[in-house]
Amino acid sequence: MSTNLLSDISGWRGRAGASGIPSICSAHPEVLVAAMRATAPTSLPLLVEATCNQVNQDGGYTGMTPADFRDFVHGIAEREGFPRARLILGGDHLGPNPWKSLPAEEAMDKAAVMIAAFAAAGFTKLHLDCSMGCAGEPVALDDAETAARAARLADVAEAHLPGGDIPPPVYVIGTEVPVPGGAMEEIGELELTDPEAARITRRVHEAAFARRGLSEAFDRAIALVVQPGVEFGNHNVIDYDSGKARALSAALEDMPGLVFEAHSTDYQTRDTLRALVRDGFAILKVGPGLTFRWREALYGLDAIASELFPGARDATLRQAMEKVMTDAPGNWDRYYEGDEAARAMMRHFSYSDRIRYYWPVPEARAAERELFALLEGVDLPEPLIGQYLGARYADVRSGRLPPRAKDLALAAVGDLVADYIHACED
Repeated sequence: MSTNLLSDISGWRGRAGASGIPSICSAHPEVLVAAMRATAPTSLPLLVEATCNQVNQDGGYTGMTPADFRDFVHGIAEREGFPRARLILGGDHLGPNPWKSLPAEEAMDKAAVMIAAFAAAGFTKLHLDCSMGCAGEPVALDDAETAARAARLADVAEAHLPGGDIPPPVYVIGTEVPVPGGAMEEIGELELTDPEAARITRRVHEAAFARRGLSEAFDRAIALVVQPGVEFGNHNVIDYDSGKARALSAALEDMPGLVFEAHSTDYQTRDTLRALVRDGFAILKVGPGLTFRWREALYGLDAIASELFPGARDATLRQAMEKVMTDAPGNWDRYYEGDEAARAMMRHFSYSDRIRYYWPVPEARAAERELFALLEGVDLPEPLIGQYLGARYADVRSGRLPPRAKDLALAAVGDLVADYIHACED
């Protein structure tokens, strides 16, 4: 049996090489291609994670089960020549969240089926998150009940491990204050996790695992999710402040074998990402920020295509995406506030990037294919790249990047992944 690549992550800071790892939380195929290309030349493994809403036994919003998602990622890796041995698959927020409108026992039964599917499919990083209340319960549960439910799911996971050469999973416990996918409103000051609350979370989970005879499984817990003071809303980003997180960071000294996992690190700067890793927040999760970069690049290419080939399409990509989103508003309508002009802007440009839910829609895929087909084989003029894809201009001018549409779009995502790699590698 091979060794789990993350099992010793708490010791990475004390040796040469990587001190942390980016967690790529996306099911967008081109995002995964860009992440593999950015990671391939480094010493890092590539951690790709799927959330409970994105992928589950019912298909989630991607339509994929855990086994489907595994095969999807492995297929991209094979085409890219990325070694499967360097891939880590993770499951995020595994718990009753997709079914929290149901009574707790029913929701937990469904969560058990889900985590069994993740474990059996060979996912080797499992985030146990049972902090949310179900029907008739408080919005957030206390530590004891949260830990008891998490241990129940760990018991199920341990009973469904595939064996063979796939190592047993490592576990992440706890939940984060930020709303998954970003807050809906403009945000201000954040309350960091209290250091003692982090210590209690660890102790309570350890005891809950022990009561189920899972002490060996708890020994594979590698991380605790906390709020280090980072978040993004529709309009703004709260940057990490190392000074404010000093006491929380120091709490790791009392929790040997653990690092902190930071959620909602999207849109942090290179410097703040590096500070997070330096302070022990060794797992940096990023999701909407990646597809935001992809959309940003595609809209730039969309404008270039309109300049080069006016009237060649019945609708621009942006026009097509506007129709797709307004025809099916369920994924954005309740998240965006303000008058119609403000909501229209947020549909396309919000940091929460809820447009990401629409890229798999057939009409959106067709519009994207039409854009790339129109620009296929075309060396895009440098002045237009400067105008509409300015962040790529210097690399094109220097010859480091071909002035081709797909290369430019992948580079936009790859550069963001490179920021995370820079933060994690010494």
